[in-house]
Amino acid sequence: MIAAGVAAAGFFVGNGLERFRMSDRSVTVKGLAEKDVESDFAVWTLAFRRAGADFNGVQQALVADRVSVLAFLKERGFSVEELQVRPLQVQDLLAREYAQGNVPFRFNGTGQVLVKTARVEVVEKAALALDPLIQAGVQLDNEGPAGGPRYQLRGFNDAKAPLLALATRNAREQAEKFAAQAGARLGSLKSANQGVIRITGDDGSDFDDGSSRGKRLRVVSTFEYELR
Repeated sequence: MIAAGVAAAGFFVGNGLERFRMSDRSVTVKGLAEKDVESDFAVWTLAFRRAGADFNGVQQALVADRVSVLAFLKERGFSVEELQVRPLQVQDLLAREYAQGNVPFRFNGTGQVLVKTARVEVVEKAALALDPLIQAGVQLDNEGPAGGPRYQLRGFNDAKAPLLALATRNAREQAEKFAAQAGARLGSLKSANQGVIRITGDDGSDFDDGSSRGKRLRVVSTFEYELR
């Protein structure tokens, strides 16, 4: 009886290990998907500056520059709803806490006009045609966010679904090839990790700084399938 009990125990333990090995047969694959898309929104900051020794003179010059910028944008077809005018700012450099008396100009002024629109193509063309403003004497500030239009992808969720579907299909194709080579059949999906969708510019940069109108979406998803 003792021998029979030991034999039975060994039988069930053996079968348990076998089922464990069978249930553990799986393959993990990664699905890569890339897709080029167009930006659907643009934010363009046209900043201008003036400096001088007279406060009123600097302010009046900024007002004239703002009129020129607005006229330029309206000529390029932008509507009033697409434009935002920021208040002018004039700073007295000698009024600062750590002011130095040897500044060439006492007053420094800036102004900004923002363009916000879904017409990204119109923005791109206008940004390449700034010569009339420069010829009119407008001193454009090209530093920081005012360095050019910033293109956004606000319809990201619409582009996300097809990209993930492509990554899923790519991963399953790899898993099926592996299963065929291993002499097995591909079973059900055990787990999935969507991964992180990266957005880069289509100019080859490693990250999206907003300067590129075209965007490249890339995702690497991980899937685990059973093997039968």
